[in-house]
Amino acid sequence: MSAPDQVTDAHSDSEAAPVRYEVFDTGVAVLTLNRPDRMNGWGGGLAGTFYERMDDAEADPAVRAIVVTGSGRAFCAGADMGDLTTISATTVDAAADTDVGKLVGARHPHFLMGMRKPVIAAINGACAGMGLTLALACDVRFAAEGAKFTTSFARRGLIAEYGISWILPRIVGTGVAMDLLLSGRVFFADEAARLGVVNDVVAPQELLPHAIGYAEGIAANCAPSSLAVIKQQVYADSMRDVLDASDHAEKLMHESMTRPDFLEGITSFFEKRPPNFPPIKDDKP
Repeated sequence: MSAPDQVTDAHSDSEAAPVRYEVFDTGVAVLTLNRPDRMNGWGGGLAGTFYERMDDAEADPAVRAIVVTGSGRAFCAGADMGDLTTISATTVDAAADTDVGKLVGARHPHFLMGMRKPVIAAINGACAGMGLTLALACDVRFAAEGAKFTTSFARRGLIAEYGISWILPRIVGTGVAMDLLLSGRVFFADEAARLGVVNDVVAPQELLPHAIGYAEGIAANCAPSSLAVIKQQVYADSMRDVLDASDHAEKLMHESMTRPDFLEGITSFFEKRPPNFPPIKDDKP
């Protein structure tokens, strides 16, 4: 990580904010889930603020990659059931009247896959339930040694929520996904890496520098327009057959070669210098 100690003041939130937001001059935004006393439980002000800050990062031309992490001992330990007044009731009828949408907020975690910019999860601690769904919706995941993971749904009498039944099998395969979803067992970062749930495991003190350094590499070397299209391809092509995906890629390739980014990428390669790609345009590619 190239010493991201210069923070854009207009995008630096206070320590008390439910989600801290920092933009470094290297083109990386860091969103920190910041309810450590609630294990960064998902719901209420945290969810709403998270969506707002993600919108800020998506709209800011200075931001080229995004890192999401948590404060304290957890990344996100699941839905914060304490946000709902009815959840403390002991009757089934009262629980059935719970507005589950309040736990999620205005969107579902899979909206991260529709963003134009890469989203990297730096999983610093407990990652369970809704927190795991959120992490899996990120494009790349790094975990701290000793971080705990669990789907947990089946052990709470719940189902695989908000897209995790779609994305988890695509990341780890059907057999592993069924094991993790049906058993609800706890597994640790090292196993998460072996299973493919996370891309790498690093020492806790190295996690955020590692994730930010990775994001900085993307910000410095990759064309924002290319990143946006590649994300669209990966997630949309999973719904196509290989022939359709290949034909669509050929069309996208021709389009990419008409953009100034292509000329800059080739020129910088031959001139043996870092590329100077323009920020992404407001209209989606």
